[in-house]
Amino acid sequence: MTQAEVDYDYEALPENASLTACLLAGAFAGVAEHAVMYPVDSIKTRMQILAPTPQAMYSGVFNAASRISTTEGARTLWRGVNSVIMGAGPAHALYFATYEYAKESFGGNAAGHHPVAAAAAGACATTAHDALMNPFDVIKQRMQVHGSVYRSVMDCASKVYRAEGLRAFYISYPTTLTMTIPFKSIEIATYEYLRKVLNPTGNYDPMTHIMAGGVAGAAAAAATTPLDVAKTLLQTRGESKDVRIRNCSGLVEAWRIIYQRQGLAGFAKGLQPRVLSHMPSTAICWSVYEYGKWFFTRDSLDKQPILA
Repeated sequence: MTQAEVDYDYEALPENASLTACLLAGAFAGVAEHAVMYPVDSIKTRMQILAPTPQAMYSGVFNAASRISTTEGARTLWRGVNSVIMGAGPAHALYFATYEYAKESFGGNAAGHHPVAAAAAGACATTAHDALMNPFDVIKQRMQVHGSVYRSVMDCASKVYRAEGLRAFYISYPTTLTMTIPFKSIEIATYEYLRKVLNPTGNYDPMTHIMAGGVAGAAAAAATTPLDVAKTLLQTRGESKDVRIRNCSGLVEAWRIIYQRQGLAGFAKGLQPRVLSHMPSTAICWSVYEYGKWFFTRDSLDKQPILA
């Protein structure tokens, strides 16, 4: 049999990949997604703060990057990255394992386009992911804000716990789910649709995952920015000197504060860095995940060639 006679159907891997392969691929994808674009995420967090200090008021992404690097040092853009690295690995492993199981259960692996099944699978996966990731995300944002006094992830976690209790790590969880369920539903439905449109043959094509992931990430990020602004307010409320923000207890009250302080424009705070962050990070995430599944299942595939 010649090489031309053997064609490995790369896109069939998700349906056949083992749980271990999905967990490992998901863990690597999560770390890559969050770590690579972390400085842009730090800028996004600062631009979403409703009552920033005068030193932390920025006119745009490049202005923020320049001022932070000049006045605080470039390393400041990476403050808190250890928190997402610690949380993203296990959280994304759980996310993708749940996603693959749910997609198969909902019929998303059948021939043709199944956006509802893909979106439902994404909603299930993100619910499990956020339950594990939310505390790490709170720590990350507490360390990202201007004037943060925390020396490390453990220092931040212990001080927040002593001052505000366990509730501080999950005060934003309902808001996070309100944001991430539509975010992941839009992202995955868009990704799965574009993946099949761009690569109808199903053969291995990394550019398919990069392009489909990038467009899906940008669309989902833009659509859910108002919810992300509210989430940031809730997760950083303990660092605010504004009494009303410090006592904010949920999504509805957060939205009320945002609207009263900055009008409708307040719900778009951080839109540019959020899209700039999620477009490449989502492309990286799906590319690494799909490659990881191939890498961890390649031995079994070598034994099962599909004749062209």
